[in-house]
Amino acid sequence: MIEHYSLWNTIYAHFDPVAFSIFGINVHWYGIAYMCALVFALFVAHFFIRINPTRFPISKQLLDSYFIWAEIGVIIGARIGYVLIYDPNRFWYLAHPLEVFNPFDSFGNFVGIRGMSFHGGVIGFLLVSYVFIKAKRVTLLPLLDLVAISVPLAYVFGRVGNFLNHELFGRVVSENDTLGQRVGILVDGVLRYPSQLLEAILEGLVVFIIIIISSRVKLLTNALIGVYGVSYGLMRFVAEYWREPDPQLGLFGSLSMGQILSLIMIILGVLVIIYAMKNNLRNNLQGTYNASSKS
Repeated sequence: MIEHYSLWNTIYAHFDPVAFSIFGINVHWYGIAYMCALVFALFVAHFFIRINPTRFPISKQLLDSYFIWAEIGVIIGARIGYVLIYDPNRFWYLAHPLEVFNPFDSFGNFVGIRGMSFHGGVIGFLLVSYVFIKAKRVTLLPLLDLVAISVPLAYVFGRVGNFLNHELFGRVVSENDTLGQRVGILVDGVLRYPSQLLEAILEGLVVFIIIIISSRVKLLTNALIGVYGVSYGLMRFVAEYWREPDPQLGLFGSLSMGQILSLIMIILGVLVIIYAMKNNLRNNLQGTYNASSKS
């Protein structure tokens, strides 16, 4: 049935999402990709505070502490967000909240924690970030600027991990789409777009380029997290046209849940940009006034 397909089209038939096993516990490529993403994000953050301490006035000690807090917020938020937004058993989880983070099935087998929401992770990250700045008595926006420039390339690992884990499939390739027929992946006998890899490019690489360019604009100081929200939201909105909507949710009109959440993210990002730019303009005017008064 698949003789006419290329090796790329049938890659899932030859690639096991489990990298290896330790004491009977399967270690998936997705888990490895996720850990690589965390390490890479921290590496990028350290790189930028070293080469541009004026733009990112953050100590290594503060960054390492913040990284731990932020990751805890991301994991908790992503899991709870998935349960509340996407999981059809959400009401059962609400009645059994400890099961949200239970990595074992009803037979006691280790299956890991499956189902994470990016947008839920963002909410968890922001809430923990707020608690962190109150506890450490530091300014929030410079930290968020650093996060905005550190996350996109690391995000590529996550989407590649989704691809290797045989999950978040793309929509079915139409018969008249020649390019789609070439790049499509065979899933249960049907060719689907490799939307995970498309998202890795759009939501990772393209967003990183936008953030790097924006970081050179002085007026956008402390506004990079807003730029990230807008650029990621736009890229995710576009990528959703090639991604299969969650079957338990379907479409809301012509939009998927991912697109709706991305629109909200875009709006919030614009508000952050406006707020930061107003502050920058006010500070610049105040600085000019003070300089002229002294002269």
